Amino acid sequence: MTSIDFSPGRLDRSTPTFVAGHRGMVGSAIRRKLEAEGFSNLLLRSRDELDLTDRAATFDFFRRTRPRLVVLAAAKVGGIVANNTSPVQFLSENLQIQVNTLDAALEVGVPRLLFLGSSCIYPKFAPQPIPETSLLTGTLEPTNDAYAIAKIAGILQVQAVRRQYRLPWISVMPTNLYGPEDNFSTTTSHVLPALIRRYDEAVVAGSSSVTNWGTGSPRREFLHVDDMASACLHLLENYDGPQQVNAGTGEDHTIREIADMVSDATGFAGETFWDPAKPDGTPRKLLDVSLLQSTGWKPSIQLADGITDTVRWFRSHRSMLRC
Repeated sequence: MTSIDFSPGRLDRSTPTFVAGHRGMVGSAIRRKLEAEGFSNLLLRSRDELDLTDRAATFDFFRRTRPRLVVLAAAKVGGIVANNTSPVQFLSENLQIQVNTLDAALEVGVPRLLFLGSSCIYPKFAPQPIPETSLLTGTLEPTNDAYAIAKIAGILQVQAVRRQYRLPWISVMPTNLYGPEDNFSTTTSHVLPALIRRYDEAVVAGSSSVTNWGTGSPRREFLHVDDMASACLHLLENYDGPQQVNAGTGEDHTIREIADMVSDATGFAGETFWDPAKPDGTPRKLLDVSLLQSTGWKPSIQLADGITDTVRWFRSHRSMLRC
């Protein structure tokens, strides 16, 4: 395991801090965490105000604002259907966002940067739980390989900057995330928000059954996005190494078990069926989180509690959601 250098220390709460993607699920959670921790100089731009796929606009923003801390949470994201049907967009847009932001940050000498990736960077049949050293050791899951390649490129760029310019930039690879501000779209959402919407709509409609994709046998690990934000700040203040860091709970559940939790949280009283003709995706994806835990961080939100809170949030924001 890579040795840990704690030299970054406590961050200056008044430092100019750019949270890229602050309106997304992860970015908004990080913004809330930073605000709660007293960060008073957040640089926040919506996509309408700053399109990170526009290289000239991105460089102009960095030259004008000169942030000293950057969290790169901006990305084009989606579930199995979206990734499988639009690989060109997932590869191209994410590469543009990453290269433009990282190049601009390097030009102005941003001293501390955190790049957020995804656990899909690891091979489809990686050992379980998946250690950070599994990167680039096997074939990717084909339904989201384009997105994974983009995120792998981001990790390698961060490592290259560390190697060539000695800047203490780091990368964090979260497991499946869920919580407030998630994407509940019927076509682009991930499995947990898709289940929440499906079961909630069944409750509203008084349906007697729900049919889910696949067999329900794949196992997935889920981390509440507020825990993820906590882990990011913790790593920014306590970790400085070239190795990307896995962020998760270290525990997983079958999709059937997760569906049961969602059913309970929504109050659905009907029957659940499974459609094996639809894809399951990766059979299992559990992260080895020993590196993260060795820095002194652990999650605080239990999955059943987090799902219940997310259902409550979904219902109170239903009319304003990306659906």
